Amino acid sequence: MAKRILLLVGTRKGAFILESDAARQDWSLRGPFCDNWPVNHVIADATTGRIHAAGGNEWFGPAVWTSPDLGESWTHSSQGLAYEAGETPIKTVWSLAAAHGVLHAGVEPAGLFRSADGGTSFTHVQGLRDHPSRPEWQPGGGGLILHGLLPHPADPEQFWVAISTGGVFHTADGGRSWAPRNRGTRQDYAPEDQRYPEHGQCVHCLVMAPGQPDLLYQQNHCGMYRSEDGGRSWTSIERGLPSSFGFPAATHPRDPSTLFLLPLNGDQAGRYVPDAKAAVWRTRDGGASWQALREGLPQQDAYFGVLRQAMATDRLDRAGVYFGTSGGELYASADEGESWRCIARHLPTISSVETLVLDG
Repeated sequence: MAKRILLLVGTRKGAFILESDAARQDWSLRGPFCDNWPVNHVIADATTGRIHAAGGNEWFGPAVWTSPDLGESWTHSSQGLAYEAGETPIKTVWSLAAAHGVLHAGVEPAGLFRSADGGTSFTHVQGLRDHPSRPEWQPGGGGLILHGLLPHPADPEQFWVAISTGGVFHTADGGRSWAPRNRGTRQDYAPEDQRYPEHGQCVHCLVMAPGQPDLLYQQNHCGMYRSEDGGRSWTSIERGLPSSFGFPAATHPRDPSTLFLLPLNGDQAGRYVPDAKAAVWRTRDGGASWQALREGLPQQDAYFGVLRQAMATDRLDRAGVYFGTSGGELYASADEGESWRCIARHLPTISSVETLVLDG
């Protein structure tokens, strides 16, 4: 059956949708959508077919936009996206995840909300902000944000979140209680005797391996890590990478040992690709070794960065890999990173990239 593939792109000035067929050679562009609001994350709910976009800022406030028809029409709602009176108001919605009939939203200041009606209204998952460590959470460079949302694929009670800078937390009871899962991840900016705290790490990206929900990968402000026990413990896998610093990571759709990264040159060195030469780094063995993939990517004067949600894969065979840059360029590979080409230019700063593959 013929395939359609959509790239769902969030930018600082609205959401965009690119579309192609299974060959992934020619792409059409639609947008901007969402009234040109700042959009941090755009996803598709595979069950309902709806597209959801998360965004806002201090001026607009937070909102989640929803399209039931692949971007032809949109509505938005902020109903329920608020803390109790007296708490710092919510600035924006940073991340979305749809699973088990529920749409979850991560916000700034860091907190978690859920919607059981497809994004029309939201309720606060109070248990996370009730965690004793919350007064010690500190804003990272992008603010105090909950940007990582990983629902367990089979168990609706289990969920992982990533907070900058709070760390990784896990719930096994639907959000009523939470446990930090950061053992083995370090804080290079902390005093020597406090480098491995229980919480407070600056997580940049958290992803789950396909078919193995306890196999997690984490790009941290201070290193790249792998966990085989759902985050209870982490092992460094940064050896062989050009930098321990970066933001995005994307898993292969079928192979749990294949992961794609785009390292940056460091938090104090400009936060662009190392040596201004772009490369996506791929592991086929769970981080034991890494290979730089450069064909078709700029190899001089590339001073762009790639944000934490701006890299994704599709589920075709061979898998496609995509990333968007701070300069508004969108790169695509139809052969699992072996070769690349730019499929869109001059977009606003790209905040996120996700994929949707449709049959027929």
